[in-house]
Amino acid sequence: MKNLPLRALSLLLLGLLTCFGTLAQTPVPAAYPNPLAGPADGPLLTPAQFLGYELGARFTPHAELLRYMAHVAAHSPDRMKLERYGSTYENRPLELVYIASAANLARLDDIRRNNLRLASLEPGTVSGPTPAVVWLSYNVHGNEAVSSEAVMQVLHDLANPANTTAQGYLQNLVVIVDPCVNPDGRDRYAQWYNRVASQQPNASPLSWEHREPWPGGRYNHYYFDLNRDWAWQTQQESRQRIAVYNQWLPQVHADFHEMGPNNPYYFSPAAKPFHADLTAWQRQFQDIIGDYNRRVFDKNNWLYFTRETYDLFAPFYGDTWPSFNGAIGVTYEQGGGGVAGIAYAKTDGDTLTLSQRIEHHHATSLATLQAAAERHQDLTREFRKFYDDARTRPKGEYKSYVLAGSSDPGQVRALTQYLDRQQIAYGFAAKRTRQAGYNYATGRTETVQIEAQDVVISMYQPKSTLVKVLFEPQAQLEDSLTYDLTAWSLPYAFGLNGYALKGQLPVVGRQVPVSSVTISKSTSTTNDAPYAYLARWNNLQDVRFLSRLLQQGVKLRVAEEPFETEGQKYGRGTLIIARTGNERLGARFDQLVRAQADSAGVLVQAVQSGLSTTGGDLGSRSVRPLAAPNVAVLAGPGIDATAFGEVWHFFEQQVGYPVTVLGTDYFGSVPLSKFDVLILPDGRYDDILTEKTMAAVKTWVRGGGRLIALEGASRFLAGQKDILLKSKPTDSTATAKKAPYAALRRYADAEREGLGGRVQGSVFRVQLDNTHPLAFGYGSTYFALLREAPNYTFLPEGGWNVGVLKKDSYAAGFAGRKTRLGLTDSFVLGTQDLGRGQIVYLADNPLFRAFWQGGKLLFGNAVFIL
Repeated sequence: MKNLPLRALSLLLLGLLTCFGTLAQTPVPAAYPNPLAGPADGPLLTPAQFLGYELGARFTPHAELLRYMAHVAAHSPDRMKLERYGSTYENRPLELVYIASAANLARLDDIRRNNLRLASLEPGTVSGPTPAVVWLSYNVHGNEAVSSEAVMQVLHDLANPANTTAQGYLQNLVVIVDPCVNPDGRDRYAQWYNRVASQQPNASPLSWEHREPWPGGRYNHYYFDLNRDWAWQTQQESRQRIAVYNQWLPQVHADFHEMGPNNPYYFSPAAKPFHADLTAWQRQFQDIIGDYNRRVFDKNNWLYFTRETYDLFAPFYGDTWPSFNGAIGVTYEQGGGGVAGIAYAKTDGDTLTLSQRIEHHHATSLATLQAAAERHQDLTREFRKFYDDARTRPKGEYKSYVLAGSSDPGQVRALTQYLDRQQIAYGFAAKRTRQAGYNYATGRTETVQIEAQDVVISMYQPKSTLVKVLFEPQAQLEDSLTYDLTAWSLPYAFGLNGYALKGQLPVVGRQVPVSSVTISKSTSTTNDAPYAYLARWNNLQDVRFLSRLLQQGVKLRVAEEPFETEGQKYGRGTLIIARTGNERLGARFDQLVRAQADSAGVLVQAVQSGLSTTGGDLGSRSVRPLAAPNVAVLAGPGIDATAFGEVWHFFEQQVGYPVTVLGTDYFGSVPLSKFDVLILPDGRYDDILTEKTMAAVKTWVRGGGRLIALEGASRFLAGQKDILLKSKPTDSTATAKKAPYAALRRYADAEREGLGGRVQGSVFRVQLDNTHPLAFGYGSTYFALLREAPNYTFLPEGGWNVGVLKKDSYAAGFAGRKTRLGLTDSFVLGTQDLGRGQIVYLADNPLFRAFWQGGKLLFGNAVFIL
């Protein structure tokens, strides 16, 4: 500033004075709090008074939402309690607020324990009054942002002592409010919208404030849909939330959402199919709570619909998973969503405003509390009956589920950890026995061999309804028009040999799993420098172990043929960590290998010789070195956000290996020579892999690169020049001759008839060539969760058909008749040599939602072993 001419300096000072004068004249809401003031300073403020704008005028950042929560709780210390239960991947706080009458808040932990006693999950007898517990979850989808605006008004109502109606509800309830299940997604949406919104909201759907950019705010940091993670808890937010949820097990759980902006409001009763294990009371209360909402909507002449679209079948959601844990699970859907913004011109000519959307969610929140408060005795009585029946009269024909402990100790350990998170009790088979049971591997009832120490999950336990839903070989589907997957059974998902038995098994108590690191008996306890360490290749933990060693600079080899040494048999894919080649690590070598194995939960075996009794020696040509690959993955417009997120999460959270994310907007200029592996997630590639870019990719592959194409990427490649993958032809002429009147269809049956060609998340038995590195660590089959029919012919010479569907490959779930016929003799996964490189085709996504544990080794093979 000291070098400015005097005239310029004068003009600058004049401008600053004018600016300050303008600011001084700008009215500031009198009630807007001092940002440095404590939350309890001054009177209890309404959301508008606190924020400085009316609810519905803009989207509130998550931090401001938490500030208002703190303000309300500070003014109601005898009726509200805040709790931070965790944080997101982006380190935003996850908070709950507990709300009850003064008398009940004072004995909050006693009420919690009493509630668990109703479920037989806490010892002791129930004492004192037992209010019903209601849990309200808002904003699980970040760009369905209206619910976190509405929750501020709900909290004010419950804190306001003058609101005698709301205070009356609290005499019979403990209310737990999660104001924002997905803060990362919400802020991604709110920050974008507040940045692009016009000063006066533009309702035209053509305005850019209604065109949310990729990837949108719906998902969490890793682009996972948290409303499909309740059962699996693969995400940090889900695990932290459900750990608290399981300490309460509410009688009612309400989940607040949005849908397309041209829709009216949805509330229960839900649509069919209902899962067969929902009780008569749970079905009845769907109608009861719907009546409470209907009265409010009828009184205000608001449009709504029920019994359509949103079913109660698959256990992944915020209404179904709580239902299988004894709650009344309900979903609320407001028309709007990320496209709606502050104001949106609907196709019927009306304008939908954020204020209207807030009003509707506010109304259903209070109607939910009213229904629960007025029926609280019914709710607690039926909740207790749900768990008593589960413990003493479990549903279904099977009374025990068994997982073979020897089939894959690492996967068994992962399963038991999952059961622990679900509060599902299990034991171990007391002795070896043979019984009749359903064999998941063959899909038949037959005599099966139960070994001592196999994991046994009895149905005679409080969580038996959840056990049945998660383990049943085939869920009973009353209507094929369902919202999501139709198969998810845990033995298939974890890739374990399992059996369902009609009787009970004697078990011994829970035991600590096998130690993660052992040294072979042939190793002297004084010899800390064995010839090599061997690690079998079976599951995700082994991929994690490999990842960590590669990043530490440890040299490894992989066995391409089975071998036996020192009395132990090892299969294809076994990792060999020899002292030779790692001399530079010196004394650190042994400590590093053992520490990383222990950390990854992997069993390593120390051997004193490179000689094998059968198969190749450790220095054989069938044992080849592994290098640390430089991996890239494509992301951006055109790529399915969740498909990219599944890959991103696999590398960063599951195996801890660095991956470079390349944007689709600049991919054409990327020097691919910098990378060894390029992953193409599911997406639409027409505008991404142009003719020029595709030529560059193929040149890179010919030079030694490895291209991994998942789902839609494989479809895009199929049939192109130099690509061996081909789609099956459709024989429309033959179909017409066999069914000349097939074209004569009823309009009303269109949706249902369309299911004949669909696969709705069904399990199929894929036949594997496990001599190929892509299938190392697997047996002769792999159970794949197919959501689309992989309509490809077998690869011709030059390609390897590693995984295919043959006759009778169907295992579980819904698949249309036409689809089942078409899936015979279909290619699912394999590789093609192209020059010195490879293309890996994965028509099925083995990383889907991160819960299909059995597929993760397959993807690990594609990245690290090929």
